[in-house]
Amino acid sequence: MTSPLLSLTWTDDVTGRQGFLVVDRLVRGVSSGGLRMRAGCTLEEIAGLARGMTMKEALHYNPEGRYVPLGGAKGGIDCDPRDPEAYGLLVRYLRAVRPYVESFWTTGEDLGLTQDLVDKAAGEAGLVSSIQAVYPLLDDEAAARQRLADAFAVEVDGIGLDELVGGCGVAESVLVALDRAGVPYRGTRVAVQGLGTMGGATARFLARAGLTVVAVADIKGTIANPAGLDVDALLAGRDAYGTVDRAVLRPGDSELPGDAWLSADAEVLVPAAVSYAIDTADQERITARWIVEAANMPVLPEAEKLLAARGVTVLPDVVVNSGTNAWWWWTLFGDIGPTADEAFAYTRRSMRALVDLVLARAQADGTTPRGAAHAIVADRLPVIAERFGRYR
Repeated sequence: MTSPLLSLTWTDDVTGRQGFLVVDRLVRGVSSGGLRMRAGCTLEEIAGLARGMTMKEALHYNPEGRYVPLGGAKGGIDCDPRDPEAYGLLVRYLRAVRPYVESFWTTGEDLGLTQDLVDKAAGEAGLVSSIQAVYPLLDDEAAARQRLADAFAVEVDGIGLDELVGGCGVAESVLVALDRAGVPYRGTRVAVQGLGTMGGATARFLARAGLTVVAVADIKGTIANPAGLDVDALLAGRDAYGTVDRAVLRPGDSELPGDAWLSADAEVLVPAAVSYAIDTADQERITARWIVEAANMPVLPEAEKLLAARGVTVLPDVVVNSGTNAWWWWTLFGDIGPTADEAFAYTRRSMRALVDLVLARAQADGTTPRGAAHAIVADRLPVIAERFGRYR
């Protein structure tokens, strides 16, 4: 693995807290990757996420598409987003990294931050947009920006389209795995860790596909019901951080410890919250057949090896949760219009093809899905570099 192109640590002069930026790679002079805020965020974590963004971009490379994959990058701030000082810290961070955002880093919401908050802070930091570095690559900047703005204004059942597309992609990944294994949707049980943007949307789409969500975990603990939870009621009872108001629970629902989702009697586990959620001790409790990584880096490498050795398939984050990032660019570059129908249809079709390719490659090579994804990226990065050049 090559070293990142740029790695920096920023220290806030007001609070002493730190922020990080890692640009793993540039394509056509631009990189893509969200900005996260969480207590305990580290430079090492951001470097791993930036490398993952390079992979996500390469995995969605389509020579015939208008969207051309960018390089990978990531930003992070070590602070609890609920902290009263968090917003001021966010503005100062963006002001400090403003030259990078203006020149070659396109960013947006990630763990702990919403796009509305990023946009507001970016404006206060003097930025035109958090993705302005990509504007010079657009055929018609005004039309493209309007298309993306229109897409962000779309709501489905009161939920923003931007909050749903990622979960649509995760859910489709689950369905592909079930289809390839010949497992029917109905009767398949799911446990989800995290009911924020990604986890909530994933639960929503899986429930609509006929799967039974038997457990969800948030910061207060795990909510479980072996007969199935009322996903819509739980989603309606969330706060801005994905925490469910326990007043919406039904008589058959039970409250369990926060880590109880790991040992839920379910075929599919969807970690959709924090990184490093499943370590070598945690994996011993898992009886599910599939772990589908909606979060970034939730399964530690050593735990994944142990899971694979006992037949548990981990569908990797670089594949599974790549739909949100790709949707931004499909919309901005004009591969799809700013409608929910086009967004969901294109996301489903693209994610189905990608996950099927990865699982077929894993089977053919006798490796894990992550190993297969890495192999596909290794094949594609030289092709992308040959076509567009690279800054190294």
